[in-house]
Amino acid sequence: MLQQTQVATVVPYFERFLAAFPTLQALAAADEQDVLRLWEGLGYYRRARDLHRAARQLVLEHNGDLPDDPDVWRGLSGVGRYMVGAILSQAFDRRLPIVEANSLRVLCRFFGQTGDPRRGPGQRWLWETAEDILPRTRVGEFNQAVMELGALVCTPAKPRCGKCPLASMCVARKQGLQETIPVPPTKPKVIEVREVAVVIRHGERVLLVQRPGTGRWARMWEFPHGALRAKEAPDDAALRLARELTSLGVEVTDEMETVRHGVTHHRITMICLGARKRNGAFRSGFYVDSRWLTPAELGPYPISAPQRLLARRLVEGSVQRNLF
Repeated sequence: MLQQTQVATVVPYFERFLAAFPTLQALAAADEQDVLRLWEGLGYYRRARDLHRAARQLVLEHNGDLPDDPDVWRGLSGVGRYMVGAILSQAFDRRLPIVEANSLRVLCRFFGQTGDPRRGPGQRWLWETAEDILPRTRVGEFNQAVMELGALVCTPAKPRCGKCPLASMCVARKQGLQETIPVPPTKPKVIEVREVAVVIRHGERVLLVQRPGTGRWARMWEFPHGALRAKEAPDDAALRLARELTSLGVEVTDEMETVRHGVTHHRITMICLGARKRNGAFRSGFYVDSRWLTPAELGPYPISAPQRLLARRLVEGSVQRNLF
């Protein structure tokens, strides 16, 4: 959960996740939809699917034990070099390095590495150096200390060199380069995307559809949505998307919400329209399943965070109609 996500965000998710799946066996036996639902809002859902598959692998092939063997961990779904080092150094005191954003910054500044540490020779140097400096014992504590030093003292901007226990030996500080090392990552160009989502109603129910097993938001549920074409009106896009994605003829009834969110380097504006089913039966060359649900029934289905806002609006609207 901590990959690409801050600790403060993760804590409540972690606690709910462990309450639901307190053991490796419980996670392995869980339905993937339940795993995704508890991950909902953290993003990068591939992490959840990889974690679930890895739990099943460990139960099936290793009797549910956590092996002290780097080769086993490297063969697990979604486990890369960083995770192997993080797990085995802290759980088994294996002499394996951890390299992430904070430790990268500490090492580059301490040794005065001016090259790019994220690719090519710079990346090789980084991992070799991280391994060379490891102590013989308490390796996990050492790795954690380097990460904490980067998070709390050797910060990206305005590092607190006066508080750093390594300041007298730091090459970057001696050369006055602590503000310019390491080389900043190249930021990808932000791509603006405009989408239309269609909440199709049929009586008191709305259409929820399931995405395919590959690609973004794999096997998660959503209201049908797609890109808004150049010079296309949102109402026209809603009619087109309903027809192309669900084979349903609809009538647009209202504009519900405009949701803005980001996915990697895409900045997405999603215009959400309500519609009423007029004719046809669900059939799709993209979505793999569908459900006609009341707003109250949407809760258990894993839905991406932007579309969960729509689900909440539907529930709120349903409650208000019942009150009055």
